[in-house]
Amino acid sequence: MRAVMLNSVPADPAPADLPVPRPAAGEVLVKVTGSSVNGFDLAVAAGYLQQMMEHRFPLVVGKDFAGTVEALGEGAEGFTVGQPVFGVVMKPFLGPGSMAEYVTVPAGYGIAPLPEGLSAAEAGALGLAGTAALDSLDAVAPVEGETVLISGATGGVGALAVQLAAARGARVIATARPGAEADFVTGLTATKVELVDHGGDLPAQVRALAPAGVDAVLHLAGDGAELAGLLRGGGRLASTLGLTPDAVQNSTVTVHTVMADPDPRTLSELAARVATGALRVPVTATYPLEQAPEAFAAFRAGTLGKIAVTCS
Repeated sequence: MRAVMLNSVPADPAPADLPVPRPAAGEVLVKVTGSSVNGFDLAVAAGYLQQMMEHRFPLVVGKDFAGTVEALGEGAEGFTVGQPVFGVVMKPFLGPGSMAEYVTVPAGYGIAPLPEGLSAAEAGALGLAGTAALDSLDAVAPVEGETVLISGATGGVGALAVQLAAARGARVIATARPGAEADFVTGLTATKVELVDHGGDLPAQVRALAPAGVDAVLHLAGDGAELAGLLRGGGRLASTLGLTPDAVQNSTVTVHTVMADPDPRTLSELAARVATGALRVPVTATYPLEQAPEAFAAFRAGTLGKIAVTCS
């Protein structure tokens, strides 16, 4: 099979030929239709996770997948051969990734049925970013009318979070530079989104819109401690970038360090939202597997939304 792989890190991922993997007990073999580039993939290639997770080379990159069940390992339950599925590769080590023609994944975690109305192209870019967005929003739990500041709104996680927050009736303030970034963010939802330019004096812009402070912050980019300073007393912050409470001076605010948890319930909820039109997967560029290096370069350059990769 063709796969985007690394023989060592740090290195640049490149397409190569590898044997088709076999599903172990409790695993599902998926014939992959689509995947996408995430920040996690760049961190792996840069060697940032060497001390955090076991690396098994040759290492195939990619977390998101959508496709069909090709085979079942011994004892794997809940799926049938030929069934459309999607999800996130969740194993305690790095090696089997989804940016390939085939991938093996646990049958009980990180995989869900692909419902009608959700295309494989969308599903292949939904799992990790969608889970991070939903988990972050659930952590700060905004109620209708509360103000949520989303820092990093132009990325895949942020673009989904903007839509999810607006759907809850929150007042959304999002970071975006004037021009293409602003147009992209305001086009994500019919609900009004107020913008602040992260290239300028961000605190002053936010305070002009919310003098008493915002109720919640999603820290998906930028200076987390600075963003925490824009919260009102008793406000909440969710960080996907590892911000911890001890980095925040205001002891009255609550800081949640979020690790995306793509359990079947979360994946099914996200899929249902997209299938009914309540959520849009913000894919703005698509590359074939053979052009994965170009997809990674585009991600590094700051392409808006999600970058999808077609695998077969």
